[in-house]
Amino acid sequence: MADTQQVDAKAERKVARLAKQISAFSKEHGGAEGQLAYIGERGTRIVLVGEDGGWGDLVAPSYEIAEKAVEKSGITVHEEFDGEFAAKVTTGPYEWSRMAGIQVGGPSNG
Repeated sequence: MADTQQVDAKAERKVARLAKQISAFSKEHGGAEGQLAYIGERGTRIVLVGEDGGWGDLVAPSYEIAEKAVEKSGITVHEEFDGEFAAKVTTGPYEWSRMAGIQVGGPSNG
């Protein structure tokens, strides 16, 4: 019984920490929306897009923890990363060269 309570307490702390990070991102970017993407054993990626076009992501250890964190933060969550939501993302030279480096063996910015 104590082990389950420890796991629950640890999960709740992780939810609270992620929700705080999401809320801070939202505040910094004039609001934010998100999308959850399961990434296998590593957990679930929380993709964040700010109203100003800035973006970032966090990784939660499970889909359940990611869901609870975005719910607690109060941001809008989308099922898919497409349409108007995806169009809000702004990219600069760093992102484009980074994507080119990953895709076609270009410079690595690192």
